[in-house]
Amino acid sequence: MRFKRNGSYTLNRKSKTKPNGKKPPTEEKKQYLELEYTKIRVVDFDLKELVVLPREIDLNEWLASNTTTFFNLINLQYSTISEFCTGDTCQAMTACNTIYYWYDERGKKTKCTAPQYVDFVMSLCQKLVTDEEIFPTKYGKEFPNSFESLVKKICRYLFHVLAHLYWAHFKETVALDLQGHLNTLYAHFIVFVREFNLVDPKETCIMDDLSEILCTPVPPPAPAPAPSTPASAPSPSSQNHVTER
Repeated sequence: MRFKRNGSYTLNRKSKTKPNGKKPPTEEKKQYLELEYTKIRVVDFDLKELVVLPREIDLNEWLASNTTTFFNLINLQYSTISEFCTGDTCQAMTACNTIYYWYDERGKKTKCTAPQYVDFVMSLCQKLVTDEEIFPTKYGKEFPNSFESLVKKICRYLFHVLAHLYWAHFKETVALDLQGHLNTLYAHFIVFVREFNLVDPKETCIMDDLSEILCTPVPPPAPAPAPSTPASAPSPSSQNHVTER
């Protein structure tokens, strides 16, 4: 079985890189952990049901289909706040207590703004998921030996973008009333990468507090109390009748 896959969101820069992190000294309050926001989801069922490999599907096909979908959805989610993510507002690619640096194909380390970093990430992901030699869509075409490592690279980069959305742009997301979409997308992504060990836990640990909240299925609402039944009046046949004489 083949899935239709396409990269529909394009950006300008293209670069093969390896990100790294460095911790700055301070950490701010995490608004996104407050109950009034974490309880908002688009779906209320166990997301693990969506990521488990179906019995009749090839593993690489499943990884390719889901990875392409997450690339498109995360790119779309970022686009909703991209006007607020500028070189002035986000002078570094930050997420929680981490600053991500960009490494170009020569291994040169660069501290770039968040929009530049996201541009690099999305351009690289776009290049990979639309490469027929890496993400084949034609029947009979084999996946390369490097496929799993490339999927892991894509997922690691996409995690950086999601983490930045929460850390730097959650207020704008709430203002747009899109926190339910972001929460659901993040939880779905984390459940997926955990299921197939696609991102090192050391990479995602900076968001473990949120992950544990959002990846726990929302408990079903408590059933409404049954309406109280009023005492029934005695039937006429059960009443004592007094006949006047």
